[in-house]
Amino acid sequence: MEFKDYYKILGVAADADDKAIKTAYRKLARQYHPDVSTEHQAEDKFKEVTEAYEVLKSSEKRAEYDELRRYGRGGKFQPPPGWQANRDSHAGGFGGGEHVYEGDFSEFFSSIFGGAGNSGFTRQGGNFAQRGQDIETDLPIFLEDTLKPEERTIEYNMPHIDAQGRRSSVRKTLKVKVPPGVGDGERIRLKGQGGPGLGGGASGDLYLRIRLVPHPLFDVEGHNLLVTVPISPWEAALGAKLTVPTLEGDIRLTVPANSQTGQRLRVKGRGLVMKQGRGDLYAVLKVVMPPAADDKQRQHWQAMAASSDFNPRAEWRK
Repeated sequence: MEFKDYYKILGVAADADDKAIKTAYRKLARQYHPDVSTEHQAEDKFKEVTEAYEVLKSSEKRAEYDELRRYGRGGKFQPPPGWQANRDSHAGGFGGGEHVYEGDFSEFFSSIFGGAGNSGFTRQGGNFAQRGQDIETDLPIFLEDTLKPEERTIEYNMPHIDAQGRRSSVRKTLKVKVPPGVGDGERIRLKGQGGPGLGGGASGDLYLRIRLVPHPLFDVEGHNLLVTVPISPWEAALGAKLTVPTLEGDIRLTVPANSQTGQRLRVKGRGLVMKQGRGDLYAVLKVVMPPAADDKQRQHWQAMAASSDFNPRAEWRK
């Protein structure tokens, strides 16, 4: 397999300290980030840079990598005899600091650390056995479906190697149970549902990465929900009882007199499910002005202005 010189990828010396490694990573991650970069193969370069940082930022992984670096010859790498990969490394995604890239590890990384992609080698009966590939796929979930256990049928591509050693993929269908309270970006591990192993190696795992589908009404803030509630000026001034939506149906909400735009009214226990209890729902008030569409309506506003000494900018510059 191809040998990867992580120091060269980050453009740092082999004796670089942690600060130099982090600085180099941040610079290259910004340069190659797929969302902003216009460079050729930016996504592949970003993935390579992030993989290098994943190894060199960890004193344990870096020491292990430095020990094995001498086995890289002519751009090729062969694990030493009897080498066993560290199976307890991260699987399915990796990241550093502000920048996170979730994708497969390279074969080289996996041969050392046993992460996602083509996982590590172990010696069995004098021959190398290879653990199957870990697979990671997105699982979109509606906010309403996080409130209770949800059974879903998913489909994903499974790596396949035929008797002649030819690689392909097959489509696999699986029923999974999604526990309540899952959050965006969380991963659910399904052991042994990844790619098949070689030479008697264990099957890889399947990782379901939760993606909460944006809701047309609710924003998510931790385990709390925010809903913007439009109110009229007279409802804000005098107070009102309004019908407000939640994930489980409408409720009646009391708006106190003298309310302001941006004011939050808490509805306890109407947010997302947590390990213990529920988050809250916050109704965020937004005062909406009616149009002064004709002379009669303008006269009403003029009369209110003439009878009031209210100055909204009285405390503005203090």
